Amino acid sequence: MNILFQLIIYSVFIGVGATLFMDIHAILIKRIFNIPSLDLAIVGRWIGHFRKGIFSHNNIIQAQKVNGELALGWFAHYAIGITFAFLLLLICGIEWVCKPTFWICITLGVATTAAPWFMMQPAFGFGIAASKTPNPTIARLRSLQAHAIYGFGLYLAAVLLSNIIK
Repeated sequence: MNILFQLIIYSVFIGVGATLFMDIHAILIKRIFNIPSLDLAIVGRWIGHFRKGIFSHNNIIQAQKVNGELALGWFAHYAIGITFAFLLLLICGIEWVCKPTFWICITLGVATTAAPWFMMQPAFGFGIAASKTPNPTIARLRSLQAHAIYGFGLYLAAVLLSNIIK
């Protein structure tokens, strides 16, 4: 099999699996503790404004809605999850899938928290690492938790894939 094709297929499998695991965790946290996760329509709204040359907002919640923003947000959410899985495979090599290791997945998952803290939240008008939100510490911990769960999902999806390809 072509190595690039294999890298893409493995990235899609692992990225979708990890993102799905993160989403299931978010649903459970919402149902059990009534703690909401990020509304992906906001992500879609942010991306939807790119075509107008608008990349940051004073407050994304108050920004004009974009047609299809929820679908766009969900698509972006999974595309980002796949992209980070691709990065994992670039770091570890394609052969890593045969014997996935836990700590690199958790490390990468936690490291991906940099994306919301330093790119998305400031662009949404929420400040660096949610500094302009009503409770920045809680927002930061929720981001960190979600991305650690994503890292755990990377590992679980890679283990599943390793068992499929054996």
